[in-house]
Order: sequence, then C-alpha cells, then structure tokens
Amino acid sequence: MSRDQLVVDKINAALPEAIEETLDFRGERTLFIKKDKIKAVCQLLRDDGELQYNFLSDIHADDMLPDFPRFAVNYQLYSIPNRHTLRLRVLVEDPDKGPETMGDVWAIATWLETEVWDLMGVRFQGNGSLRRLFMPEDWQGHPLRKDYPLGYEEVQFSFNWEAIGNRKPKPQD
Repeated sequence: MSRDQLVVDKINAALPEAIEETLDFRGERTLFIKKDKIKAVCQLLRDDGELQYNFLSDIHADDMLPDFPRFAVNYQLYSIPNRHTLRLRVLVEDPDKGPETMGDVWAIATWLETEVWDLMGVRFQGNGSLRRLFMPEDWQGHPLRKDYPLGYEEVQFSFNWEAIGNRKPKPQD
C-alpha cells in the first residue's frame, strides 16, 4: 500500500466523511477536507505514530474568482521521519468565516495564518494574532485578491524613456 493511500485510509477510518475529494497531480496528492473537520484531520496526521506529519511547511490561499466557493486554503504538510509531502485543501465560502486556526497543532501556523489574512483576507477562527505583516497598519483591502485594484506605472526602458521622462514631475528651480 502506498503512503498516499495509507493516509486516506487512516483519515477515513478515524473521521468518516472528512475527505470531500482526492486529487493526484504531478506526483502530489491533495486531499480536499471539509472546513469543520480540518483541525481534527491535522491533529490525526500529526499524532498518528505511523504517519507523523510533524512539519507544517506552509499555509497559503487561492482566490478563484469568479468561481464559488471563492477561496481555498492550502496546508502543506511534511512528515520528516517518512520524507513524505501532503497537501490539504479547504474550500472557504466566506473569508470572514475561514477555517479554525492550527496554531495549537503547529505553533508556526499562527504566523502563516496571519500572512494569509494580511494578503488574502481569510480570517482563521481562534487566531488572536491576525494583524498586518506586509502592508501598513492603515492599509485598506487585501492585495492578493483578484478583485483588488491594480496600481500601474509603466516601466521605463531604452525605447520609451523620453515619453516616461516627460510625464515625471520636474524639480522646481
């Protein structure tokens, strides 16, 4: 039995109906987990003596606008003893009602969730540390969302330097 199948079997045995879908792409398995089951699945994967997913390497979110649910939160897990990677994916309909925090499963999750909130706006329930990390405190919005307005300044190259130079403010004498 492959390691991927062992993971699925153990989750199905302990938490029936937690897995919504399984996707294999380019040698990596992704498990779509129900939002209300993600914490229990993560605790199982960390604590199971045979699986030992003891390292949360990343949390990131996808904005799938115009699809619904619009957001997906991805957890990249790694089992150091087994040298095995696994991705868990949770679909999120309302970014203010995101998944439960994983901060008490893996301490680094608090920081990674704060990063996701700052840039994508997905709020993790129970994470009391959500604040701006990359953007100024008074910044409005979340810049990695697809509907976030883009600021645009044309890049200056050798072929257009005169036109761009003419639009730049000139120093006053």
